[in-house]
Amino acid sequence: MAVRKRLMLNLILGSMAYTVSDINKILEFKTWTDLQKVDELLRIDASMYCNLGTDSSDSERSEVKKNSQSIYRAIKKIDPASGGIFMYDIDKV
Repeated sequence: MAVRKRLMLNLILGSMAYTVSDINKILEFKTWTDLQKVDELLRIDASMYCNLGTDSSDSERSEVKKNSQSIYRAIKKIDPASGGIFMYDIDKV
């Protein structure tokens, strides 16, 4: 199911749609500003939550939360203050 959603997302956004597996690649981009990196990481995060629905299983919801934590840790490397706030908020949930 997740693969099908990713393929549909790639068709909609084009072949350059980044996913959770690209976090480290995004962090290493030299031509992107820190703001562009954080924006793309948050776009990936938002996309994951938008693909959850009422029919999503608990394991799918848990996977999205785990991926969000990875994204927020990456953001914390770029911007410690913002990343810390994101990590604090997701740990409360």
